[in-house]
Amino acid sequence: MTPESPRQLLRRVFGYDDFRGPQREIVEHVVAGGDALVLMPTGGGKSLCYQVPALLRPGCGIVVSPLIALMQDQVAALTQLGVRAAFLNSALDAGSALEVERQLVEGELDLLYVAPERLLTARFLGLLERASLALFAIDEAHCVSQWGHDFRREYRQLTVLHERWPQVPRIALTATADAPTRAEIVERLNLVDARQFVSSFDRPNIRYRVEEKRDPRKQLLEFVRARPGQSGIVYALSRRKVDETAEFLRGEGVHALAYHAGMDPGDRARHQTRFLREDAVVMVATIAFGMGIDKPDVRFVAHLDLPKSMEGYYQETGRAGRDGDPAEAWLAYGLGDVVAVRQMIDGSEAAEERKRLERRKLDALLGYCESVRCRRQSLLAYFGEAHAGNCGNCDNCLEPPQTWDATQAARKALSCVYRTGQRFGVAHLTDVLLGRESERVIELGHARLPTFGIGKELDERQWKSVFRQLVAGGYLDVEAGSYGSLRLAEAARPLLRGETTLLLRRERAKTKAPKTRFAVSAHPADDSLYERLRELRGRLAREQNLPAYVIFHDATLRAIASARPQTLAALGEVQGVGARKLERYGQAVLELVQAAG
Repeated sequence: MTPESPRQLLRRVFGYDDFRGPQREIVEHVVAGGDALVLMPTGGGKSLCYQVPALLRPGCGIVVSPLIALMQDQVAALTQLGVRAAFLNSALDAGSALEVERQLVEGELDLLYVAPERLLTARFLGLLERASLALFAIDEAHCVSQWGHDFRREYRQLTVLHERWPQVPRIALTATADAPTRAEIVERLNLVDARQFVSSFDRPNIRYRVEEKRDPRKQLLEFVRARPGQSGIVYALSRRKVDETAEFLRGEGVHALAYHAGMDPGDRARHQTRFLREDAVVMVATIAFGMGIDKPDVRFVAHLDLPKSMEGYYQETGRAGRDGDPAEAWLAYGLGDVVAVRQMIDGSEAAEERKRLERRKLDALLGYCESVRCRRQSLLAYFGEAHAGNCGNCDNCLEPPQTWDATQAARKALSCVYRTGQRFGVAHLTDVLLGRESERVIELGHARLPTFGIGKELDERQWKSVFRQLVAGGYLDVEAGSYGSLRLAEAARPLLRGETTLLLRRERAKTKAPKTRFAVSAHPADDSLYERLRELRGRLAREQNLPAYVIFHDATLRAIASARPQTLAALGEVQGVGARKLERYGQAVLELVQAAG
């Protein structure tokens, strides 16, 4: 009997006619026994790169993942496809764990997901010695980097896999790794001879937008209300802010839930389950939420506070639009965010080298926020990828920002910082520049300074913008341990001496952000059938206590509504309908399509 090809297996099991991008090349390389490092954006199809080889090679594929939620999601989806998959983590009771271990040893599993902590135990390594192994997949491989944003100490010890099973191929995968992190993954996991597959980091379906903070709660509410019926994630910096924001949104009629590490574990798990299994839920969370969330139809990710790095921003925004449909990444930020993040960095117990790295990462993110060029171009440049710009799907391309010669204004601002002793924040400095005789200005004698009242050509909001951009541009530093006090940086000297000039971006007038448009069917009847198919999918998911997208993705339902197949064979040709799903759900889908006429 002729062995099944990767493409034949892809069609039979997963229901897709062909691989995307470099998937085919990666699969063939790993099937042949080669090691690989795969960098592919969220939603790019990383999972298939190890799932298909694991099914084609003899033995069980061991998937190392730090994420319980992802393990459970992946196993549920694979089981629906008829794949013999299981996971081992703290969610299982002792009896269930023993049964999974028996299945591994007796060759009854195709894929087994396991946390690195459990994999490294003597007991589990002993089980692997008795099992037949197809491959090792190391997911979220950036966790190995101590300079990355998700360092996990256990990942450093995964070299044991190559040392004890050198003949078993390894595939390390990540969606987030700049060049230094990539090099560290290769070094720490001993992947020097592995072939590297680097896909584009671009997510063309995501629209990026950055706004100046004015009234952030109100701005967020306007953004969410303009997207009724959509699932989204709102990130905030602190647990308290998460709780307050979720309560505020609920009070305004938004179906919002909170998620952070300080919650009761049971409540946190219930909220995550509701987000995965219900439509139109907005999850307000700290960055503890989202890694490994496989929900494909998150339509927006909103940041109420500045993330700590471009990597974090990219990874968090990447949780939107995994299905390839239009999605949005919205960020509101102000100088207060810069102060808060800088204080977190400076106040940490990390070594000074680490703090310097974190400051550089923050500076790169500030540069992105204040840039006047295409957001996509700036974002991809950080990861070493060239982009021509003019993407047509970010705020700077849709509403090109204006710049102005801010040389004189910047000199006034810098001079005010210097004259007041380099120990005050923006609010006080703005009072001095605008000539406001506040109690504090009078008390400190700042009404007698040469800079008092020299900035009346700009209003308070404009001065805040100037100071924020001077910090972002490296002309001003935020004093460590202070409440946002500003001091001159070395770059300010040539500007103050008149040796350089400065252009700043002009703040946009308040406008409503254009809504992301979804493709509308040319046939209203298709839309009606699509909604009925969604209802069927929802009922099937509830009966099995599963997220709806595990049954069929939205794109598959749209394809069925458009094609209106009349036979099982025709339904089996639709992308996303594999053999097992055709067997399990085909008749119910056909009956609904036929009833629609």
